[in-house]
Amino acid sequence: MRFDLPRNVILPVDAVEVRLDPGPHPFALENADAIAENWQREIAANPALFDGTVVLLSQLAWRDNRLVGRCHAINYSTFMLWRKQRENSGAEHAYAHAMLVAGDNALVAIRMGLRTVSAGRVYFAAGSFEPIDFREGLVDVDFNMMREVREETGLDLSAARRGVRYHALSTASGTVIFRRYHVTAPADEIARRISAFVASETDPEIEAPVIIRHAADLPEGLSPHMKPLIEWHFSGES
Repeated sequence: MRFDLPRNVILPVDAVEVRLDPGPHPFALENADAIAENWQREIAANPALFDGTVVLLSQLAWRDNRLVGRCHAINYSTFMLWRKQRENSGAEHAYAHAMLVAGDNALVAIRMGLRTVSAGRVYFAAGSFEPIDFREGLVDVDFNMMREVREETGLDLSAARRGVRYHALSTASGTVIFRRYHVTAPADEIARRISAFVASETDPEIEAPVIIRHAADLPEGLSPHMKPLIEWHFSGES
């Protein structure tokens, strides 16, 4: 198991070649009892949690502007224990952000709802990769991005103009793969649409949209990985 990519720097990424291994993740095999015990504590604290299926990396490297890696399907309960033991675990997490850019160049993020494990946190609508996001064994990053945005905000980004490439930021807590998605509507209009969608949901995943208008516009609850992404966007990098 190997993770070989620069940390805490934004990397250009022309292709993402992360393959889904059909076998179990070694972390899941080695920690089965601890996973079950921790899950009982987690659902006692938050009964809304669902033990669905996500993926966890066992390898990731950056080569010639490509992200190449391997991941395994795991239960969410496994992910919850891994979050507490990530150092020296032989596992890492990767996720994707559709960086929603409004017609006025503002960014539109979201604040997570109270029932989630990230309650109150602000970042771009996103979720872990799931088996449904893979095509012929390889992750389809844009499918994941658009699926998560649609599920959390009601927005359909299929007609949005995409940035020419992905970028990635790898930190000790995980690797975020992101790409600009440009829409023509101004930020206030996008926020109204998201708010209307949230109001129509019986059990919304997010609390509200959050508009970010410049590099110093850092809302309360902003996830740490978001600050360099915001600064990158408003610097005009591409």
